[in-house]
Amino acid sequence: MIPQTFEAWQKCIVNDCKINLTREFAQERLSVYMDSNNTETKKFISLYGEQHLNNIIKWYSQIQ
Repeated sequence: MIPQTFEAWQKCIVNDCKINLTREFAQERLSVYMDSNNTETKKFISLYGEQHLNNIIKWYSQIQ
């Protein structure tokens, strides 16, 4: 299931994936996801779609 809210996404990342959502981590991920030519970003879009990418960018921005 793809999280639809910041809270659901945060719970998934922190509790299920065991990733600390630090500012540094968020900044690293944003540098990837904001680059539309990045291979990882293209793959993310093909798997989850543009709307979820936009959500992820917004949520990582909230952490910063």
